[in-house]
Amino acid sequence: MVRKASKSIGLPRGLSPKQLRRTCDPKTLGFTDTTSLKPVNGFIGQDRAIDAIRLAAGIAHKEFNLYVLGREGTGRHTAVARMLSDEAKMRPTPCDWVYVNNFDAPHKPRAMKLPTGSASDLKLAMEDLVEDLANEIPALFESEEYQTQRRAIEEELGQKNEEPIADFAEAAHAQDVALLRTPMGFMLSAVVDGKPIKPDAYAALPPKEREAIDAKIAKLQMQLAEILKHAPQLEKEHRLRIEELHASMAERVVSARMKEVQTRFSDVPEITKYLDHVCVDMISNAELFLVSASNPNDGPFPQVIHKHHQDPHFQRYTVNIMVSHTTGRSTAPVVTEDLPSLAHLTGRIENISEMGTLSTNFTLIKPGALHRANGGYLILDANRLVTEPYAWETLKRCLQSQAISITSLAERLSLSSTTTLEPDPIPLDIRIILIGDRRLHMLLMQLDPEFAKLFKLQADFEDDLPRTAKNTRALARIVAGYGAKENLKPLTAAAVAALLDHAARLSGDSTKLTLEVGALTDVMQEADFYATNEKHDLISHDDIEHAIQQSVHRGARIKERMQEAVTRKTILIDTKGMSVGQINGLAVMGIGKYYFGRPSRITARVRMGAAKLVDIEREVELGGPLHSKGVLILGSYLATHYALEVPMSLHASLVFEQSYGGIDGDSASSAELYALLSALSGLPIRQGLAVTGSVNQNGEVQAIGGVNEKIEGFFEICKAQGLTGEQGVLIPASNADDLMLRRDVVEAAEAGDFRIIPIKTIDQGIEVLTGASAGHRGRKGEFPANSINGKVEAQLRAYAEHRRSFGAQNNDKGTVQ
Repeated sequence: MVRKASKSIGLPRGLSPKQLRRTCDPKTLGFTDTTSLKPVNGFIGQDRAIDAIRLAAGIAHKEFNLYVLGREGTGRHTAVARMLSDEAKMRPTPCDWVYVNNFDAPHKPRAMKLPTGSASDLKLAMEDLVEDLANEIPALFESEEYQTQRRAIEEELGQKNEEPIADFAEAAHAQDVALLRTPMGFMLSAVVDGKPIKPDAYAALPPKEREAIDAKIAKLQMQLAEILKHAPQLEKEHRLRIEELHASMAERVVSARMKEVQTRFSDVPEITKYLDHVCVDMISNAELFLVSASNPNDGPFPQVIHKHHQDPHFQRYTVNIMVSHTTGRSTAPVVTEDLPSLAHLTGRIENISEMGTLSTNFTLIKPGALHRANGGYLILDANRLVTEPYAWETLKRCLQSQAISITSLAERLSLSSTTTLEPDPIPLDIRIILIGDRRLHMLLMQLDPEFAKLFKLQADFEDDLPRTAKNTRALARIVAGYGAKENLKPLTAAAVAALLDHAARLSGDSTKLTLEVGALTDVMQEADFYATNEKHDLISHDDIEHAIQQSVHRGARIKERMQEAVTRKTILIDTKGMSVGQINGLAVMGIGKYYFGRPSRITARVRMGAAKLVDIEREVELGGPLHSKGVLILGSYLATHYALEVPMSLHASLVFEQSYGGIDGDSASSAELYALLSALSGLPIRQGLAVTGSVNQNGEVQAIGGVNEKIEGFFEICKAQGLTGEQGVLIPASNADDLMLRRDVVEAAEAGDFRIIPIKTIDQGIEVLTGASAGHRGRKGEFPANSINGKVEAQLRAYAEHRRSFGAQNNDKGTVQ
C-alpha cells in the first residue's frame, strides 16, 4: 500500500558534485597536445611483476618457469615480449638440431646437435654430394675400365658354367645320348642314326632296348643333376664379384667426394661420424645411383639440371633440419606460439599416401615450438594450452625429462595402427612463460601438484595505480606513446583528461587509474576514427566522449528494453510516494564487457510465527549462497537487537518481485533489512529512493561493487518517470571514493533533482528512508515508543505475547503445539 508520510525528516542533501565525479583538469597536465610528450620506455605501477619477469629471464636454474597473471589489457604480453627480447640479446645463440637417417635402424632416426649455423651448410653439402655422385658413378660404370672388368667376370663365370656341361655332353654322346637345351632347361634324349629319337620311334623299340635306354638316361640324369647343383653357387659367386666390382669402383668416387665434405666439417665430430656411416652406405648401395641415371626425365627441362637429391631413393641421405640459427649475431630465440596444440608444441611426424597406404620417413618429422625456442624462451597462452588435448601433460613431461619427445595425438589416443617412427629425443633447455588469468592460476595451484614445482615464479600484474599527479602525467605519456605506435592523431590536453577520467571509471575507484591500457587504446582508436571523419588534426575532448558514449550505446539494447518495461509498467518500480514493506533494491547485470544497473522491487511481509525468516528466492533455488548468507544475517540482526527478553516469534518473507532468474550476492541485504523494519514498524518507505549495500550483524552498512552502474540505472528510471527532487540512492559511505558518475547524473545532483546519500549504519539509513527517527535505547534499555526501533521492538513483543497466549489456549484444550 502506498501512502504519504505525515511527519517527515527532510532528505539530506547528499554528496556534492565534486564528490560524485573527480575530474582531471587539462591545465594540470602541462601540455597542450601529445606531440610534445616523450613516450615512457618502462612500465608504471608494475614493479612487482617486472621483477618476477626479470628473474625468470635471467636465472639459469631449471623449473623457474613463469606464470604471468592479471587482467587482459594490462600490458602483460608487451612487457613479457620486451623484457625477454632484451635478455635474449645477452644470451648466446643456441646450437642447431637435425634429424638424419639411422642406417642400422631406419625407424629410429638420429638427432644430431650441430654448431650454430652449420645445419644448413650440412644439408647443402649432402645435396651437392648426392648430385655429384649421381652424375659421376653412372659415368664410371660406363667407362672402358669397368666394362673390361665386368666382361672378365662374365667370361670367367661362363667358362665355369660351360666347361662341365661340355664335358658331360661329350660323355653322353659317347653313350648315344644327346644333351638338348630347351626353354624349360636341359633334356636328355637317346640318339639313333645320329639323331635324337622321336617318341613314336622310341615306342616302337623292343622292350629290352627301351629298358637299356631308360637305365642309361637315368644314370646320365643323375650326373647332370650333380653338375647343375653347382650352378646357384656359381651365380652367387658371380653376384658377389659384381658387387665387389661395383663397391670397388664406387669407393673410389665416393671416398674422393666424401673426403671433401669431411674436410669441410672436420672440426665437428658428430658430422664426421655421420659421414663415415653415409660413406659405407653409399658404397654398399651404389646401384641407387645407377637407378637414378636410368630413369628418364619426364619434365620439361633437360636432363642436365635434374635434381637427383630430390629423388625418393636418395631421401636416406637427406638432412632434416629441425632448427637452424643464423651465425654472426648472439641472441636466444623468443617464440610465441598462438596455437599450443600437441603437434605445434612438440612437433609431428607426417605421413604420405602411397598406393592407398600411409607411409613415413625421417624427412617427414616437423619441428614444434619447443624446438624453435630451445635455448631461449617460449611464450604460451595458458587458457589455450590447458584446453588443447594432451598439450599440458606433454609440456610438463618435456620439462620434467628436459627432452623433446615427438608423440602424435592419434598415438596417445590409440587411434592409429600404422607403423611410425621413434626419433631420438632432443635435449631441452628452455624457459616457459605462461600468460593467463588469476582464476586459472589458482585452479592449477590447487588441482595440479606438479604446477607449483615446474612454475616457481609468478608475475602478478596490477589492475590499477593511485591517482596521483605523478601517475596521472605518466599514464598520459603512456597513452600518447600507444597512440604514436598505432599511428593515431595526437590528442589535445582536454582529450587526454577525458581519457584519464575514463581510466578512473574503469578502475571502479575515483582515487585510482586503471592499468588496462588496452581498453584506453580502444577508445583512442575509435576517437581517431571520429576525428578523421570530422577532418580534425587532433583528437579532441568531444571525440573521446563520443567514442565512450558510442561504446555504451552499442551494448545498451538489453538495458533499454528493461527500462522500457519499467516505463510501461510491465515491471513495477515506484519512484514516487511511500509504501510499507517495499523498497527499491539495485543490482548489476553484464552483457559481455558492458555492465548496467537494474532496480528491483523488494517486498517484505511479517506475521506471528516461530522465528522463521523465509527467503523465497532460496526456497525456489533462485538465490545463490551469498544472497542466502545475507538473509541469514538479517535474521541474526533482528534476533539480537530487539526484544531480547522474549523468544523470537516472527514469521517473515522476503522476495525480489518479478525476478525470473538467479540472484546472488549480498549487496541487497541492507535493502531487505529496511523492508523488514518498515513492515514491522508499519512506517512507509520513500519510493523515490533506492538502496544498495550489504550489512553485518552489528548493523553496519558495508561496501559493494558496481556502485556507479547501480546509481545510473536508477537515475535513468527516475528521469523517465520524472525527476522530483526527492529521488536518489543510498550507498555505503565506504563506497563514496568509488564514485565516477556520468555527467548528466552529476548535473542533476547539482541542480537538486537527484541525490547520492552515503550511509554508515542501518539506523541512519532507515531514518532517511522513512523520515522518522530510528531511536536509541535510553537508560532503562528501552527505545522511544514513537521511534522506528521502538515500534519494531513493540511489534516483536506483541508477536511473542500472542504466541504465548495462543500456546496457553491450546494447552488448556489439551492440544500439544
